[in-house]
Parts: sequence; C-alpha cells; structure tokens
Amino acid sequence: MPKPSDPSEPSESAETPPSVRQWLGLVAVALGVALIVVDITIVNVILAPIIEDLSIGSSEAQWIQESYAITFAALLLVTGRLSDLYGARRIFLLGLAVFGATSLLAALAPSGGLLILARFVQGVGGAMILPTSLALLNATFSGRARGQAFAVWGSTIGAAAAVGPLIGGWLADFSWRWAFGINIPLVALIVAGGLLYLDVSPRTRGRIDGVGAVLSAAGLGLLAYALIEGRTHGWLMTTKPLEVGGFSWSGGPSPVLVAFLGSALALGAFWRRQAALDRSGGEPLMDVGLFSIRSFRNGNFVTLMVGLGEFGIIAVLPLWLQFALGYSAFQAGLALVALAAGSFAASGASFPMAATVSPLAQVRIGLALETAGLTMLALIASTDSAWWLIAVALFVYGIGVGFATAQVTNIVLVDVPPRSSGQGSGIQSAARELGSALGIALLTTLFFSTLASGMTDRLTRGGMAAGEAEQLGEVVTESAGSVIGVLAGDPRTATAAEAAREAMAVGVQVSGYVCAGLLLLALAATLFMSPKARTGARAEEGQNEGPGEERSEELSGRQEARGPAHSSVNGPAHGSTHGPAR
Repeated sequence: MPKPSDPSEPSESAETPPSVRQWLGLVAVALGVALIVVDITIVNVILAPIIEDLSIGSSEAQWIQESYAITFAALLLVTGRLSDLYGARRIFLLGLAVFGATSLLAALAPSGGLLILARFVQGVGGAMILPTSLALLNATFSGRARGQAFAVWGSTIGAAAAVGPLIGGWLADFSWRWAFGINIPLVALIVAGGLLYLDVSPRTRGRIDGVGAVLSAAGLGLLAYALIEGRTHGWLMTTKPLEVGGFSWSGGPSPVLVAFLGSALALGAFWRRQAALDRSGGEPLMDVGLFSIRSFRNGNFVTLMVGLGEFGIIAVLPLWLQFALGYSAFQAGLALVALAAGSFAASGASFPMAATVSPLAQVRIGLALETAGLTMLALIASTDSAWWLIAVALFVYGIGVGFATAQVTNIVLVDVPPRSSGQGSGIQSAARELGSALGIALLTTLFFSTLASGMTDRLTRGGMAAGEAEQLGEVVTESAGSVIGVLAGDPRTATAAEAAREAMAVGVQVSGYVCAGLLLLALAATLFMSPKARTGARAEEGQNEGPGEERSEELSGRQEARGPAHSSVNGPAHGSTHGPAR
C-alpha cells in the first residue's frame, strides 16, 4: 500500500479521466438532490395560497410545512443501510418514484389532511435520495474527479435551497399546485437519466436491524420535531396547544420537552444496541466504529455547522426582505439568487483548483468566506439596505457554501471503508438535515425574540404604554411580520410599523453574527481533521479496500471476518471505484 500523503497536499497520482457517461450520471444525481432540497424551502412561500384554497387552520398549515422534514430526517440512517444492502442506484430510483407519486398526490390534494399525508410520504422518498446520491458519487468517481463531483453536488444543495423561494413565488402566481406538479416531469427525466447513465450498484448480503431502525427513526424524528416546533409550543412548558385530529395538548410540560426526552432515550438505546451488535459480530444498522475515524467524526461536526448556518439564515432572510424592506415574495426569492450564483461559481472554481488545492483547504476557504459573507450581511442590515450590498454579501456567502458543503463531504467519506459507504453517507446526510433543523430552530427563535423585545423597547421609549407595546409586539411576531404593511398604512400605528422594521433589521444582525460565530467554530474543528487517504490515490488498482487509515482498514477487515453474510454479492470490493457495477 502506498504511504499515506499529507492531507494538505493534493495527489499527483495518474488518474483516468471520467467518461461522458459518468458526468451525465452526475447530472442525474444532482438534479435528484435539487428536487428534494427545493421542496424543503418552497412550501414556505406557497403556504398562504394553500391556506386560502383548502380552507385550513394554522395547525394544519404547520404540519404541511414540517411533516416532510420530520420524515426526511427520521429515515436517513435506515436508507443509508438499505443502500448498502440493495444497491445505491436501486434505492435512489425507488426514492424518485416515491417522490414523484407523492408529488402528484400533493398536487391533486382536495383537503389539508391528504396534503399532509402526501408530504409525510414525500419525506420517505427524499430520505431515500439524499444518502444514496452520496454513495453513488463516491463509487462512480475517484481522485480529483471525486472532488469535482462533490463540488457540483454541494453547489446544487446550496443553490437549490436559495432558489426554492424564488420558484415558489413564481409558481404561486399561477397555482400552488404547480409547486408539486412540476416535480412529476422532472422525476421522469431524472429516472431516465439514472437508468441510462448510472451503473447498477454492488450489493452487500445482510439484513436490516429492525429494532435499530425503529429506534433511529423514532429518535431522529422526535429530535427533528422538537427542534422545529420548539418556538411554537414552548421549549419547557406548553405555550400553544398541540392539536392533532381530536387530540389537544394544551397545558403542562411542553410536547417539545417530551419529544426531546423521548429522542434522547431512543438515540441512547440505539447507540448501545449498535455498539453491542458491532462487538458481537452482528449486523448493526450503523457502524459506531466509524466515529473512531477522526476525519469522519470531525467532518460530520462541520457538516452540522454548515447546515445550521445555511438553512438557518435562509429561514429568516425572506421575512426581513419582504416585511422590512418591502420586497414581494418573488423579489425576495430573486435576491437569494445571488447565493445560488455564488454557490455555482465555487463549483466552477473548484475544478481548476483541484490540481493545487486540497479538499481540506477548500473546506477552510469555504468556511472563511461563509463567515465573511454573514458578517457583511449583519453589518449592512437596516431598514433601507441597498439591494446590491445584500447581493454582494449573499454572493460571498454562497461561494463559501459551494466550497464548504461540497468538499466536507469528500473529507468525511474519504477514509470510510467501501462496504460502509452507504452507512457513512446516511450518517452525514442525517448530520446535514439535523443541522438545518437546528439552524431553523435557533435562528427563528433568536430572530423573533429579538423582534418582540426590540419592538417593545422602541415603543415604550417613544412614550407608549408597556401593555400596548407588548400587545403590538406580540401581534407582529405572531404574524411573522406580515402585518407590518397594514400597521404602516394606518397613521395611528405607523410608529409601531417603523419600530417593527428596525427590530427586524436588528434580528438579522444578531442572526448573522451568531451564524458567523458558529461557522468560525466549524473552521476551528477543521484543524483536527486529517484524512489519511489520498483522494487521488483511490483511483489506483487495489486502493478500494484500503482507504489509508489504520482504523478504516480495521473496520474493513472486521467486516470481511464476519463471513459471507457481509461479503459483497460480487465477491471482494472491486479494485477501482470507477466500476461500481459488474
């Protein structure tokens, strides 16, 4: 085995350039990922017409928003294991089929209940697509080309998250149903591309740990629910009733607190079970030994931080743009295109940089640029910020997202044994999804708390009675700022509208600084990331079984020792990752 290289030095080993067919396969994978990410953000923009058309209440509207993300997060570890057992391409295509069918159901839904059901099942399809997309790229590309493929994948996620509100605002002018209906022809196109340009993936004999699957789904689902709903129902005590069907949770400890406790118990039991199965030579759903690989462990922490900053800031920016600066929904979405443009610019720049700049260095560059972009945004946020300054800040931030999101995936998976690539991809996908849920929870709580307190303080300083000021602050916060325009139109409340705009700008400032600080923490964590495997050397014959780190070799060898139940259907892993199918 070649001597492991310094991770800061790019590989100079000879590589076989990827074929046109492999690049077309990358396009299919990237489009599949774009679909599921857009569906996370697009519903925020089309929710108002859905409420009006289906005559639903706030409780049903909330479940339409959150059901997809909860199911999505809950099943990522399970689908990562399914990818190893049944082949990444098969699970990817099946996920697309589920996503397309439920998009049709959502587009035709005659009631809020059926739309919520469609969104729950749509999350199942999304959970099948994201981790398998990583496994497909990891198997199809190697060396420098793998870094380039991950650059496209990561930029697609950053861009799709940003353009979701734009697409939603545009489609809402026709009908909210098109936001789901447009997925159907796209799914058909991506499935055709997957069948034509993606090789049939190898499979590993084994079985699913059913108890572990239930525990992981319950733990991750409850955690996602708690993070998303904490601000609504209260973190400790119930502040707003939870209503599901005829059931109402209206007092005592918050359902969010109970969900956190249930999640901790379920995930703790899941970890202990997986560790026990690993020690006894069983078949764990998640190989906890992967966390002993330093690049994998620290890389997942960075992934969580990047997801926190990216989706957290996107959750609050449209509110400031629309209700403080007066942008329409479409204009607010258009402003976020600068983020998407920066993300794609990073993807293009990463191709020539791959020859001279290592993936780890690109991650650090990305995190530094994300921090700079968010700091700039915090500095310029006001009630009359110039659009071009916002665009510059988001463009810089988008470049950072493009570099960091893509290349941290390369680092996380580089030392993972090939037979555990599905599990590794599922874990990283779960880290990303939980990071986004945590970011939305943290940033919206911070933003709305700043809005309420800041508005009340401004009004009381202006001579308004404290009770009246608090009431107006509560009205603005409960409406997420949408009543500011109405308040501004009435001379009696125009002062309150201006106070709300100023408090909202301060909320963006605080959010930007907090996100920047968290990304600096992630940047510090990269100092402890030292992937031993040469990302370029893995294209050589014989490297597929030895990722280059002693611990990952031990994991791969231990899987071999477990016997035929853990062997690839096609025998030992292939010598080249360019040929995932035989």
